[in-house]
Amino acid sequence: MPGRRGSIVTTMENGSTALVSAAVWPGLEPRLLRLEQTAEDYATYVEAGGYQDLDDPDALLDEVDRSGLLGRGGAAFPLAVKLRTVRDAGRGGVPTVVLANGEEGEPASVKDKWLLRNRPHLVLDGIRLAARIVGADHAHVYLSDVLAAEAVNAALHSVPSTGLAVAVVTVDPGYVAGEETAAVRAVNGGPAKPTDKPPRPFQEGVRGLPTLVSNVETLANLPFILRHGSDTYRAQGTSASPGTFLATVTGGDRPPALYELPHGTSVTELLTHHGVSIENVSGVLMGGYFAGLLNREVLDVTLDHETMRRLGSGLGCGAVAVISDECPVAVAASVLSYFDRENAGQCGSCFNGTAAMAAVAGALRDGAATPEDLGRLERWSVVLRGRGACATLDAATNVAASLLRAFPNDVARHLAGACEPCRTDAYAAARPYEVEAVS
Repeated sequence: MPGRRGSIVTTMENGSTALVSAAVWPGLEPRLLRLEQTAEDYATYVEAGGYQDLDDPDALLDEVDRSGLLGRGGAAFPLAVKLRTVRDAGRGGVPTVVLANGEEGEPASVKDKWLLRNRPHLVLDGIRLAARIVGADHAHVYLSDVLAAEAVNAALHSVPSTGLAVAVVTVDPGYVAGEETAAVRAVNGGPAKPTDKPPRPFQEGVRGLPTLVSNVETLANLPFILRHGSDTYRAQGTSASPGTFLATVTGGDRPPALYELPHGTSVTELLTHHGVSIENVSGVLMGGYFAGLLNREVLDVTLDHETMRRLGSGLGCGAVAVISDECPVAVAASVLSYFDRENAGQCGSCFNGTAAMAAVAGALRDGAATPEDLGRLERWSVVLRGRGACATLDAATNVAASLLRAFPNDVARHLAGACEPCRTDAYAAARPYEVEAVS
């Protein structure tokens, strides 16, 4: 496996464990990854240029705006817009809050856990800078990973007082727990489940105050922008998707790996570098579970937001799960079954919709679906979109729609009961392509 070993252990689908390799792209000077075996301590981080003084928060906000930094939590929303909105909401003496979201709900992603465990000071530095920009004196690090919480708490004890109070909030892991309103609700003492919008957190968040909710990888880019400026930040990536990002690569009979890549990296180049046999790739599950499935056409494209949108997909949290020996119908059925189990149980459209789509996908995998079932699945993938309080139902519709669109021959073969692999040993996983950290 290319690249040196990181310090995070993951659980594979078959129950075995494997170290996730943390690997920087050839020729790329790492911005987020650090390949040493141990977690970075305060002295090492400061020696490398961390925790630099910030004399003009508004000037840094302008640099973030020019950098084009997009959120790494899945929605790719411009961070500068979030920062400016919360800053403006806090003018006139209204307190503001920063909530760093490290609850990595996507089972196929490990990037946030890795950052929190291995580079807690980078994340805390980003939180500090975001808090200065929006005028916050309170921040929360929101997560579920026990080892990540220990690393962040240890880092907090080693940082001199800056006037920013940072609390670590831990919750039970769950797919919906990472949604921004679920994070706010949990910090406020409620269950880690989404709430209806509006209001959004920038309007009424933690304790009813304007709150910046941002993914920890997103915030981890702020120290680089402070030190090097927006032009240097944009030296990597594409014009519409600038900078680097963390990609968790799983599947293809290879150990999982965490890469730092420039946006615009070729999918084929990434998979080849990872050691995957391109001839055996039938597609990928893109961006975690949310963005759905892509067939072999993904081998001709690059990893950036604009390209993924043109394919009707998305880069999401940067997870790329390779579908090779697995039947894509069975993969989709497993993911939809996961959504059926993991939905918050609060919205009837989601509770019933994910169950219905999972049932049809399961029947299709087992060769028991009818053309009428497929018609219903296709209709649900359109009419159910946007009906839930969070994005879980949208994720399920994405998986259903992308299966029907990208793998029509596999669907037809299943409809005829003619998929031999699924008749003898169908792929099934409670959490497909899982790379969940274990102690």
